[in-house]
Amino acid sequence: MADSEIMVSGIRIQIVRKAIKHLHLGVYPPEGHVRVAVPEHVTDERIRLAVIDKLAWIKKQQAEFMAQPRQTAREMVAGESHYFFGKSYRLEVIEQVGKHKVELVGGNKIRLSVTANTSTENRLKLMSEWYREQLKQITPKLLAKWQAKIGVVADDWGVKKMKTKWGSCNIEAKRIWLNLDLAKKPPECLEYILVHELVHLLERHHNDRFIGYMDEFMPKWRLHRETLNRSPLSHEEWEY
Repeated sequence: MADSEIMVSGIRIQIVRKAIKHLHLGVYPPEGHVRVAVPEHVTDERIRLAVIDKLAWIKKQQAEFMAQPRQTAREMVAGESHYFFGKSYRLEVIEQVGKHKVELVGGNKIRLSVTANTSTENRLKLMSEWYREQLKQITPKLLAKWQAKIGVVADDWGVKKMKTKWGSCNIEAKRIWLNLDLAKKPPECLEYILVHELVHLLERHHNDRFIGYMDEFMPKWRLHRETLNRSPLSHEEWEY
């Protein structure tokens, strides 16, 4: 069925009906977009009541998102600051003949080497691919560590740009997806998302059993989630 919308206390609510058993309500960056996924038979009135019951929580989440720092639009020019695993680096741009590349220099710079007249769009693509490769280098070791601790195995994993989630898990395929922008966040945020998605292989829903597993395997997961939610948002991320 097609998505629909309702208004509750001045808040626009996106409704997604699909073949699920339970209602799931989420509030997403950057401005607190509210999305409710529900079983196909659930009425708008029941959804409205569920949202009203959670209004205080929704408004709290929206206020926290609006208070988050944000980067300005990236122009990919020398002097800009770019985040890599939670640390801010100054961008250095070198125009040269030859292969484009991105590299860390001196512990506080990211050097972007490109040919003259390379467009901003292509510079952004080059940077994104560098972030992707960094995640692909660090993730296998972390995945092996946490799979051993949790006692589950993901058959496949990958990195992609995602609009409303930091990670996802296809339970049937045992496939995990990581948001590309985790390369910009502190390393403990990546580990938190990996653990979160691996625990879904033990428990599909975000219920007390799921929380119990998270507490067992990663006692400080709430702190890592807070760090992730409060770290600077990129200008281009979470587009709708």
